[in-house]
Amino acid sequence: QVQLVESGGGSVQAGGSLRLSCAASGSSISPSAMAWYRQLPGKQREFVALISSDSSTNYADSVKGRFTISRDNAKNTVYLQMNSLKPEDTAVYYCVKLGPYNYWGQGTQVTVSS
Repeated sequence: QVQLVESGGGSVQAGGSLRLSCAASGSSISPSAMAWYRQLPGKQREFVALISSDSSTNYADSVKGRFTISRDNAKNTVYLQMNSLKPEDTAVYYCVKLGPYNYWGQGTQVTVSS
């Protein structure tokens, strides 16, 4: 059974940085595309970033140039480095293992204060 556990969330002031981690167990992430989504208060879940199995990346326009997704297949872990954080980045962030069935983590809260 695939499990994804996010960590690294917290509270930070605008302009600050956080690094989220997503540790996978039960299955290797190396053949899979991995992604981060977020859910802002009162809104639907939205795409943030994706990293394919060959480490090519794609970002939402709202985070491009500020966030960086990366993966360490040896550690079975995906990361999201978030810099220049804004209050509008406040959300629950979810890690996803993409495939015929998408596996979701439980989410980690990020709060950015102005």
